[in-house]
Amino acid sequence: MAKSRASARRNTFIAVTCALALAATACGTVAGAPADDGRKHVVTTFTVIADMTRNVAGDKVAVESITKPGTEIHEYEPTPSDLLKGAKADLVLDNGLGLERWFDRFVQRSEARHVTLTSGVQPMPIRSGQYDGKANPHAWMSPRNAAVYVTNIRDALSRLDPANAATFHANADAYLRRIGEIDQYLRAELARLPGHHRALVTCEGAFSYLARDAGLREAYLWPVNSDEEGTPQQIKDTTGFVRDNQVPAVFCESTVNDKAQRQVAAETGARMGEKLYVDSLSEPGGPVPTYLDLLRHDAESIVAGLTGGAR
Repeated sequence: MAKSRASARRNTFIAVTCALALAATACGTVAGAPADDGRKHVVTTFTVIADMTRNVAGDKVAVESITKPGTEIHEYEPTPSDLLKGAKADLVLDNGLGLERWFDRFVQRSEARHVTLTSGVQPMPIRSGQYDGKANPHAWMSPRNAAVYVTNIRDALSRLDPANAATFHANADAYLRRIGEIDQYLRAELARLPGHHRALVTCEGAFSYLARDAGLREAYLWPVNSDEEGTPQQIKDTTGFVRDNQVPAVFCESTVNDKAQRQVAAETGARMGEKLYVDSLSEPGGPVPTYLDLLRHDAESIVAGLTGGAR
């Protein structure tokens, strides 16, 4: 009886959400939704973990991301069609650590099982601003943390679809080897930096895990993307760090406005490095269509910017 009531509630929500989504698309054919081909349906909150999940799932599970390439994840507002995807999903995967501020509102509308992929990651605290002491959510920027994500994905898919568990384990093992290779590459690339250049200055404080693993000092304009980005005090503090440490280049991420960081560069004489990617992959033909491409691109861009070389 309880199961019947739960199914009825879910069906009612799907019907209501379909009605809302009809303004944009026909119910059951939401743009970007996978075809109803009998496979289990997994929804992720953003493109990076969708790519990780596809590498583990192979063709056994249909995977889609709520946010699209190039979307800023922190302040995203789910649409009616997003809510429909969540309602129809068999599994929802999120990052956690406060990254998806909208996720509680999203998941409360869905009865799908959900798994937080940072479970088992040792969080790094944010050390500035209104977020002081809270966990830095960008744990995937460390390949070593990525191994935790992949293991959690593997286990979640195996519980969802036990018949294909052996495939998920094999795919995860192969993917973990590739992540390990990227980890070695990233460390080797960043080890090339001379000691006085081993400082990473970005717009958002999204590189704490990477900086820790690579032995880089870190500074940033703001700790987490928010409505208060590039305030006069943030610019003053970052400019002082760049001057005091003779940092040769500063960087900004693909999903935010780099105006404030360009001001830092102009006032200090630092170079403006190539755009970095964190919260979102690019379109398939872009510079970072996969998570492994993202890590490699950022490592190359940081090394090139801080050494004055070219990628």
